[in-house]
Amino acid sequence: MTKSKPQTNESSPTTETTKTTGESTAESNAETNAKPTTEALRAKAEETRQELGETVQSLAEKADVKARAQEKAMAAKQQLDEKTAQARTQLQDKATHAAHLVREKTPEPVRAKAVAASEQIRDKATQVGQLARDKAPEPVLEKASQGVNLARANRTPLFAVTGVLVVTLLVARRVRRSR
Repeated sequence: MTKSKPQTNESSPTTETTKTTGESTAESNAETNAKPTTEALRAKAEETRQELGETVQSLAEKADVKARAQEKAMAAKQQLDEKTAQARTQLQDKATHAAHLVREKTPEPVRAKAVAASEQIRDKATQVGQLARDKAPEPVLEKASQGVNLARANRTPLFAVTGVLVVTLLVARRVRRSR
């Protein structure tokens, strides 16, 4: 059973739209009946090759599970880094705010005592350090030097923790005395 092509009469909508676009029926028939040139066939083959190459590349990218997993891992890592930085900033802001609140709420006599106590501790630490330097072996001195450098690099947090500790001890002492 062969299918025959339906014949179109000139009053069909297709012919009318063709005429309205400026093409005549004779011109369109001439184009479909004309044999394509070698150059046209080569151009069509090159275009088909390009499309096929793009399709193959697209399928290869979809099939490359390792690369897709790496891309997702990199995206997750970047997102984690951003969230970590944000959390770090929030934590630093909260710590700074807490330190300001402690300074504001702590009475002046307590702060003066904390400063005096920290000076005494510093003096005692200097004395003990000198004694330890005189009697300690070389490897121990190297490790101690590393610890001192670390403490010097982080003075502000160290002093903040010491201040909070002293204030806490003084408040606890005052609470015990008032009972």
